[in-house]
Amino acid sequence: MRIAALLTALLAAVGCGTAWSETGETPSTDLTVTVWPEGRSEGDSRRFTLRCAPAAGTLPRRAIACQKLATMTSPFAPLRKDLACTQIYGGPQQAVIAGTFRGHRIWTLVKATDGCEIARAKKLGFLLPGFSFAGSS
Repeated sequence: MRIAALLTALLAAVGCGTAWSETGETPSTDLTVTVWPEGRSEGDSRRFTLRCAPAAGTLPRRAIACQKLATMTSPFAPLRKDLACTQIYGGPQQAVIAGTFRGHRIWTLVKATDGCEIARAKKLGFLLPGFSFAGSS
């Protein structure tokens, strides 16, 4: 009886932290990327979609984007509050990446208002068509 209870508890604990769905498949990535080249309060936006496993959507180079995302640990994690960031302005452009990534809901604002934000935008640049930086070609 104890073995059955222990086995049940062990299976429940293992199942809680996995990145697998009940069907045994990796949770899908289903993202909407909205880019405002002149900032969210100015001008028009461009919207793209990306789904992985299999790669689909309207984002250019979908398969490459899915491959890059697969190699990243926490691409949408918020920036740490204790970071010291250079005061470099990269431009007014902004983007929102929202949806599901590895089975978790995400919502990320990407901007170029300082060195930390610019570094993050460059890291996620493959998801941001039309997101360019002041002074870059």
